[in-house]
Amino acid sequence: MSAPSGDPRRRLHPDVLKLGWVSFLTDLSSEMIFSVFAIFFTTVAGASSALLGLIEGLADFSASSLNYLAGWLSDRSGRRKWFATAGYAFSTLAKLILLVSSSVVGLSLFRVVERLGKGFRGPPRDAWLSSIGGKDTRGYAFGVHKALDKAGAVLGPLVAYGLLSWLGESTRTYSTLFLVAFVPAAISVAVLTRIPDQPGAAHERESVRQNWQRLSPGFKRFLLPAGLFALAYFSLGFILLKAHAVGFGVTDIVLLYALFNTTCVVAAPLVGKLGDRVGRSRILLLGYALYAAINLWLVVASSRWEMVAVFAIYGLFYAIDESQSKAFIADLEPERRASAVGIYNFVTGLLYLPASLVAGALWVSSPNLAFAVAATLSLAAMLVFVTLRPADQRPA
Repeated sequence: MSAPSGDPRRRLHPDVLKLGWVSFLTDLSSEMIFSVFAIFFTTVAGASSALLGLIEGLADFSASSLNYLAGWLSDRSGRRKWFATAGYAFSTLAKLILLVSSSVVGLSLFRVVERLGKGFRGPPRDAWLSSIGGKDTRGYAFGVHKALDKAGAVLGPLVAYGLLSWLGESTRTYSTLFLVAFVPAAISVAVLTRIPDQPGAAHERESVRQNWQRLSPGFKRFLLPAGLFALAYFSLGFILLKAHAVGFGVTDIVLLYALFNTTCVVAAPLVGKLGDRVGRSRILLLGYALYAAINLWLVVASSRWEMVAVFAIYGLFYAIDESQSKAFIADLEPERRASAVGIYNFVTGLLYLPASLVAGALWVSSPNLAFAVAATLSLAAMLVFVTLRPADQRPA
């Protein structure tokens, strides 16, 4: 029988909220910068659009390149807070580059180095979060954390827009914006240092190969449908292009993006609670099904109201995929959670790049073909998930 709402096992640990506020402040800072970075890089610094594409690709790669290393080091030592703090501090220090340099080299260095910090902090922090979340409230904990994280992503561009509207677009205004953005990032590190650590079991003599061999068979089976689904998970930019083709102007598309983010913020805690009650396998399958349905709908969508509905549902899907997959991994791998999250992030991060490249190639031929392939891969991932049953901890 499930515990009543007043049962301490069902209460959210206060450190979940503290970690959520750390992510909120960090995303507030980062999204203030990222919302204007492309324009500043090309128009003010004078970089080419080709170089921008290269730097963005390197940034995406750097964000996933250190995931497994950070997870393995965290599990090897049992330390969560130290590695998470180092990652957040690294990203914060990278933002100092913007305060002293506006050259193409300086901006490129900032973009890549800042994402390295993100890749290093993620697995230890998620393992830390799963420890304080507890099995009965783990989905809710990850949902609340993702809601606060995404709220920072919603507010950051709005703050940047307000500063640019108030001070006008100039090099001096961008410098002011970068300085303002540094403040919440620095505060986030200060807040993090005051949260007590929740260390895991140390595996001091464990090599990377031994670490992989000792991960649970359920987690290894989960990587197969997760990887297949990652191939279907192309950039949101293609859906924004579809909205433009249907008749939305640039300003309206910004509002659609805000709708997607807002839906994610509202839905993340709710789907987390639902996953705690009905089981996370069902919630993940729901996420795959929603993504397949979205892409099938995009094949035939031809009106503005349909695109509004698509973006709202996409926010629900994103809330499931970004928060509940980590909670599910924490259930599968109780001993080496940071390593498992790191491997998951690394594998899916690598596959997102070819997914978007394939979608771009198909888009040239037929946008509907790109959506149809994504829907097919999503349904295939569902079939593999049901067949392999990763939640069933049977021997490999």
